[in-house]
Amino acid sequence: MVKPKMLPDLLREAVGGRQGHVRDSVSPLGSGCENSIGMPKEKYDPKDLHRIYAIMSLEEAANGKKTHWAELEISGKVRSLSTSLWSLTHLTVLHLKDNNLARIPPDIAKLHNLAYLDLSSNKLRSLPAELGNMVSLRELLLNNNLLRVLPYELGRLFQLQTLGLKGNPLSQDILNLYQEPDGTRKLLNYMLDNLAVHPEQLPQRPWITLKERDQVLPTALFTIMCYNVLCDKYATRQLYGYCPSWALNWEYRKKGIMEEIVNCDADILSLQEVETEQYFNLFLPELKQRGYDGFFCPKSRAKLMSEQERKHVDGCAIFFKTEKFALVQKHTVEFNQLAMANSDGSEAMLNRVMTKDNIGVAVLLEVHKDLFGGVKTLQGTEKQLILVANAHMHWDPEYSDVKLIQTMMIISELKTILEKSAASLRPSCPSADPNCIPLVLCADLNSLPDSGVVEYLSTGGVAQNHKDFKELRYNECLMNFSCNGKNGTSDGRITHDFQLKSAYENNLMPYTNYTFDFKGVIDYIFYSKTLMNVLGVLGPLDPQWLVDNSITGCPHPHIPSDHFSLLIQLELQLSLPPLMNGVHLPSRR
Repeated sequence: MVKPKMLPDLLREAVGGRQGHVRDSVSPLGSGCENSIGMPKEKYDPKDLHRIYAIMSLEEAANGKKTHWAELEISGKVRSLSTSLWSLTHLTVLHLKDNNLARIPPDIAKLHNLAYLDLSSNKLRSLPAELGNMVSLRELLLNNNLLRVLPYELGRLFQLQTLGLKGNPLSQDILNLYQEPDGTRKLLNYMLDNLAVHPEQLPQRPWITLKERDQVLPTALFTIMCYNVLCDKYATRQLYGYCPSWALNWEYRKKGIMEEIVNCDADILSLQEVETEQYFNLFLPELKQRGYDGFFCPKSRAKLMSEQERKHVDGCAIFFKTEKFALVQKHTVEFNQLAMANSDGSEAMLNRVMTKDNIGVAVLLEVHKDLFGGVKTLQGTEKQLILVANAHMHWDPEYSDVKLIQTMMIISELKTILEKSAASLRPSCPSADPNCIPLVLCADLNSLPDSGVVEYLSTGGVAQNHKDFKELRYNECLMNFSCNGKNGTSDGRITHDFQLKSAYENNLMPYTNYTFDFKGVIDYIFYSKTLMNVLGVLGPLDPQWLVDNSITGCPHPHIPSDHFSLLIQLELQLSLPPLMNGVHLPSRR
């Protein structure tokens, strides 16, 4: 926090050397002369009308007394403001009313923490467009000025509760809208919806090469995309108030989503938040024309709904190019059913896990042998198989236990699928070895890289008393999902047998989910590290570009989802029996 200067210095600098008064106060001012709209109280709660001033004496300052202040008032018919004011970036409240200010410089946007700004009773004829970048503002008072027009950039102030415009010679169109019930919100929405979109297009995301293809042993290359497309029913102005309503509309967003998918041209697609109706009316027919086939399952709640309601339930979908893969099996993993079957009397399992209807899907694919470059030794070999899974875990940060258990559930189910598949389709595999057939898990895990979910997947297990379980009584039933089984030795850990690695390691992506309130990595692609290599990944959108263009969150007119897609290129090792023509083939690792 910036410390206040000695009062004479602060006064002189803040008012640009002209006569005036500067006060730091400890409570913000409310006002009854403006149009207010309802906002969540926990976000911002204006205090009472009275401000209390405390001016530190020279003696107190000399004795080293410290002060902490985030509010400032400048008054006294001030005509200009010193540039030093814009360095006080810690300010949350700024009172500039009852002065003679004819203009406000664009640098005011540097005060990015301001929640309250009072510019009433000045001589302002215009406002800087940069005011629209001050998205922390909850109250903006512009009463009794000379404003005839407002910059449309004010529409970006999606958290604004109160806008004071009275006493300005504004056009009748603006006043009519402003004076309607909920007029402030209607006016801001109108300005945002009609604000010109800049820049014209996104910069390209870079391709990051991590490794070269093996030049000795036969391998197959293919690409996989993981993408949460943001279901239409979740794309609301209540959640994404910074996005114009037309850019949230599904008819607009679906074009950008399909463009992203087509441009990536992945061999396998794993999509989350796919609405049932859109799967059958958009994704499946569009992608079939491009050589894909697909498998989809909606969330479990769809079973209990009417046919009309079921259309709007979202779920997970996997698509694959039929020229490279053939479908062998398809599976659905319903977490609430697994919770019920494995509760073992645990109230936490029944009350917290079983009530969430998230799902996962998986397809067992046969890799066409010509992907391995037409190697002669492929004749007569076993089917080259790969299991691709897609899941979307519960969203709520308060339910870290549910996310971790859902992850354990899908890993346990995938193990069962692979063991059965290996026994019937790959007789040369050692019995009960889930690593015999390669696995790729794409998921919106709704969990950060330091979570128990990622630790479990990456290291092969977590402690039974891991903090993400929240000290709830899960111990007995969790052993159902451990690789040793309920009767095995646990050593205090719940484990799995897969050897998995995240394709995006070492902070290759600073975030996969980018909203105003949250920016972080929650989407992942894990793969069997003993049978595959990642040769390259699609890198992030330039973070500086987002900052330079004042993009505080997605969706955005150029970015159709609140998630960024993941795209990787995998190298798959040819799976061969231990002996071929009496010769042992070398192992890659």
